[in-house]
Amino acid sequence: MYRRSLLRAGVAAGSSVVIGGCLTSSDFEPLANPSVPEDRPDGSYIPSHVSGMEMIGMAEQSDYAFGAMYSIPHQFWNVNGTSVSYTDVENDDDIHLMASVWDPETRTVLPETGLSVEIYQNDSLVSQETIYPMLSQRMGFHYGANFELNGDGEYTVRLSVGAMSIRRSGNFKQRFSEPATVEIPFEYSHYVKEGLAFERTEAQPATNGAVNPAYMKMVPDSVAPTQYDLPGTSIGTGMSNDAKLVVAVLDSPPAGIDGDGQYLAVSARTRYNRVLLPAMGLEGTLSRDGDTVYDGAFTRTLDPELNYHYGAVVDSIESGDRLTLRVTVPPQAARHIGYESAFGGLMGGMPDVSITVE
Repeated sequence: MYRRSLLRAGVAAGSSVVIGGCLTSSDFEPLANPSVPEDRPDGSYIPSHVSGMEMIGMAEQSDYAFGAMYSIPHQFWNVNGTSVSYTDVENDDDIHLMASVWDPETRTVLPETGLSVEIYQNDSLVSQETIYPMLSQRMGFHYGANFELNGDGEYTVRLSVGAMSIRRSGNFKQRFSEPATVEIPFEYSHYVKEGLAFERTEAQPATNGAVNPAYMKMVPDSVAPTQYDLPGTSIGTGMSNDAKLVVAVLDSPPAGIDGDGQYLAVSARTRYNRVLLPAMGLEGTLSRDGDTVYDGAFTRTLDPELNYHYGAVVDSIESGDRLTLRVTVPPQAARHIGYESAFGGLMGGMPDVSITVE
């Protein structure tokens, strides 16, 4: 059942193996949330189990494409500013609904759309919950929450996004400026959900690292470009509580961004698997021979070439310059198990990153 559901979701069969090896009947266990290790590290770690998911469906409307999936209900940690709060699974929770939103033309995942979810049965509202931007080792960046249903049967999930408020550049400048709503019908079966059994990871739990993502052909991955696939010139990287900050410089700002000079782009991703880290507060100081060249914010920006990033226009960048990046607010996304102690989560704090331009 677990393999059937993964294939239905477009996941490559090989990616269901977490740390290598083969699956046997002993690898599948009853539905339960993994225990939180007491000795978890200050950063990303490998959880004891991962779970499968069932594809609900996809739809397009206006500038947006939507995909919806569900798995068993999950525990998670909400992040509000610098505060972190734990959300446990309630007795009435039936599923953990996950949704992804992307640009159907470029398949670029859209992290800051704002998303609301309603679930209907026979035109009657069954469940309506706040759905959170989330980070998961299996699903990457997505929107998710636990929902209660009325047992087996046919349902409709209604997904609504608002206009994107973050800065957009290039061909994205005039796009994603209107709200959109889609409805996706699906059939829920407790039997199918029970088939989404947990898979034990082969590594020692609480070991630094991350499990393999559950790649799906139909839903684009929420990963950042590799360091050398970013436009411009890569000038260095740095790590802050398992957030990898990759810095590139462009000779001029992307179309639609005001200012004269060169453009510093910071692409933030997880240390493992390059999952995008959105909704941070980021500032930086560029200094040269003891003088400050730039000191200020790096603006959250969506660009078709740079993808989601944090950017600033500076007068110039020269060899020997020193760039110091400061995370003022950690990524405002809830965390699934394995990520709750990383990226300024439970352990708190994201150290400054300093890069010397070669």
